[in-house]
Amino acid sequence: MATYVTSDAHGHARALDRALELAQPGSNDAVFVLGDMVDRGPDPLGVVRIVRSLPNTHVLMGNHEAMLLETILTGDESDMMAWHMNGGFVTSEQLDALARDAYVDVMDWFAELPTFAVVEVDDARRSVAPGARRSHVLCHAGIDASRLRESLAAMGVTADTQGGYGGATPRNLLDAMVQQRVDDLLWIRREFWSEPTGLVGCDGRGPVVIAGHTPSVLLGRYATLMCGDGVDEALRGVMVEVGPSRDTGGVADRICIDCSAATGYPSGRVGIMRLEDRRVWLADIEEGA
Repeated sequence: MATYVTSDAHGHARALDRALELAQPGSNDAVFVLGDMVDRGPDPLGVVRIVRSLPNTHVLMGNHEAMLLETILTGDESDMMAWHMNGGFVTSEQLDALARDAYVDVMDWFAELPTFAVVEVDDARRSVAPGARRSHVLCHAGIDASRLRESLAAMGVTADTQGGYGGATPRNLLDAMVQQRVDDLLWIRREFWSEPTGLVGCDGRGPVVIAGHTPSVLLGRYATLMCGDGVDEALRGVMVEVGPSRDTGGVADRICIDCSAATGYPSGRVGIMRLEDRRVWLADIEEGA
């Protein structure tokens, strides 16, 4: 069984479908979707239908799903205007066109989405201790790393002699993530991307955080120690590893998987990564989509 992650399709159902076709996750593989399925693009509910049709998918809430829920629950006109200005108009139209039962079903589903997950996988890229496993913390936007370390310390889990948290179990990390602020998990940017998490030690061991929310084409405004510029030679969005240094044993402690679908054509893409070997598949947003 392999583990795949994707995020921020933003209504681009055709590109998501193409990325899945390229990656070909099997029925026994897990696919984690880190939110922002809706808004911006031409077919937000098409993205939702694709995601919900996958056999072993785990979906997290993004800030756009949260904004959708907040707007519809309050019914406030200023909230509705702000949502539409942030790309929610097509989503709103598609929701209004649903039959009542389908509308209730999808809204209930949105409301139950969690804000984080932790997954442990075989780490095929590690040159030390082949076959070792690594935990990954998954969320839409990022984490408050100092708060996470404090939460681990309160449970008696502290950094090892190499400065990392390789000894933190997935259960430890899940319990610590409960103490995160939801606003950070959905909206954080600069504070997360600009500083190391302090979770990966100089021996390369420790949890890696996977997040979307910040389009890779804009990541350079916020992140330090980026592996690349956030774009390929044609200026299209890519996934970006962030934070490898001597202090992390050359291991990136954060990965941005938002391939800028929100920007549309020509720079936007939807990407899927397989965590075990970090292989990436990318599908371009087509002209007119």
